[in-house]
Amino acid sequence: MSINDIKTNLLSGLTVALAMVPEAIAFALIAHVSPLTGLYAAVIVSFITSAFGGRPGMISGAAGALAVVMVALVVQHGAEYLFATVVLMGILQMLFAVAKLGKYIRMVPHPVMLGFVNGLAIVIFIAQFHHLKTVGADGNEVWMSGLPLYVMAGLIALTVSIIYWLPKLTKAIPSALAAIAVVTVGAAVLGISTKTVGDLGSIAGGLPAFHLPQVPITFETLKIIFPYALILAVIGLTETLLTLNLIDEMTDTRGEPNRESLAQGSANVVTGLFGGMGGCAMIGQSMINVGNGALHRLSGIATSLFLLSFILFASRWIEMIPLAALVGVMFVVAEKTFEWGSFRLFGKVPKPDIVVGLLVAAVTVAANLAIAVLTGVIVSALVFAWEHAKQIKAESHLNEQGWKVYELKGSLFFASIAAFNALFTPKQDPDHVIIDFRHAKVVDHSALAAIDALAERYSSAGKRLYLKHLSPDCQELLDKAKGMVEVNLLEDPKYHVADDKLA
Repeated sequence: MSINDIKTNLLSGLTVALAMVPEAIAFALIAHVSPLTGLYAAVIVSFITSAFGGRPGMISGAAGALAVVMVALVVQHGAEYLFATVVLMGILQMLFAVAKLGKYIRMVPHPVMLGFVNGLAIVIFIAQFHHLKTVGADGNEVWMSGLPLYVMAGLIALTVSIIYWLPKLTKAIPSALAAIAVVTVGAAVLGISTKTVGDLGSIAGGLPAFHLPQVPITFETLKIIFPYALILAVIGLTETLLTLNLIDEMTDTRGEPNRESLAQGSANVVTGLFGGMGGCAMIGQSMINVGNGALHRLSGIATSLFLLSFILFASRWIEMIPLAALVGVMFVVAEKTFEWGSFRLFGKVPKPDIVVGLLVAAVTVAANLAIAVLTGVIVSALVFAWEHAKQIKAESHLNEQGWKVYELKGSLFFASIAAFNALFTPKQDPDHVIIDFRHAKVVDHSALAAIDALAERYSSAGKRLYLKHLSPDCQELLDKAKGMVEVNLLEDPKYHVADDKLA
């Protein structure tokens, strides 16, 4: 790594660390735990995943997608149960990695990826508006108005302008870092009164200390924490592996999903034992880092160390940063994360793909990422099955012996069985019928059952059915059609049917 790369990664780490402070505090408050609980999670998770994970350049820390799940547990049982849950969450993620299940994230369809990215961009954007609220006279949060709102809006606009325009003058330092510095110094020198990081809560503290969760080690405790741990593990891995996929595409490199899953699981076990709320990949901060050109492990490690130094030595100064500066940074992150090119796909790609992308984005905003991705994958699979089910067809003719030959084309599986059955007319067909599977593929057990049922229909009509060019495993699994298979060893296909009888 060159001197220039080191500088880029260190400065990017500092920028990301500054952007993570209000996020970590806000997510901790959402989960009803102390700000330091969120900051310790950011420090530990960022360090371990950056040092040992499978995607250099990706930033992990306390995440909002996890915080919204944690709040119910903390309210009902307290923070100690949260720490125990985070430890169990990490163990489940490590088991996921040991089973090498990370590779299956590659099966997520592209429309689901687009929906994931756009949904999270919208979530990041909407989340910033919370900082435009203040505490009213009655103690409840109300929207800012008048001069405080105008000041906040002006500082946000200044931040955004610097981020977009500074790179045209120089790229010596990250534009986001420069914007934060200019707005902070300007507000301090001019005596501008506005909300700061310190208004969210103090970030001053010491080193995180080892702390075994103070919960009874009983089956009842496991019954309480396991459902939460499982949900958190799934959400965390989903967001992490999809972010990994996204960075792979952006950088034309290849991450290691299983290694990243193992590192994240280890990080969550450690953070749960040191009073942290756990975490996963953070797409916003990762986009800042990648956008700065920081693609080495050093950037994430630097982020962690800068965060720790803020807690130990620089809390007073960090708490002076206007929230408007960090809100402006996140607005830019949301704009750059959103796939604006997806609008050009309307009318150019199949309508079901457009629907899936919009559905995933909407569910991401309305519910959570795991449900959104699962919904998108299921809908995509159903659309795929429906479209392929319509492609089964057959051409028929009489051979020189007067036998009817059906040349089947397409994939025969559970969704195409109805169309398959409609192709044949046993009562009207001659006494000898051949079905040629040379250009067809028998996919699953449902298809085998359909072939057997068709053989029974011809047998009941007193007619003879011949099946040509079936794969050997198809021939072995057929029941009623046995004895009706014309074996063509030199021409039979070699594929295998997805059937539990073969296991």
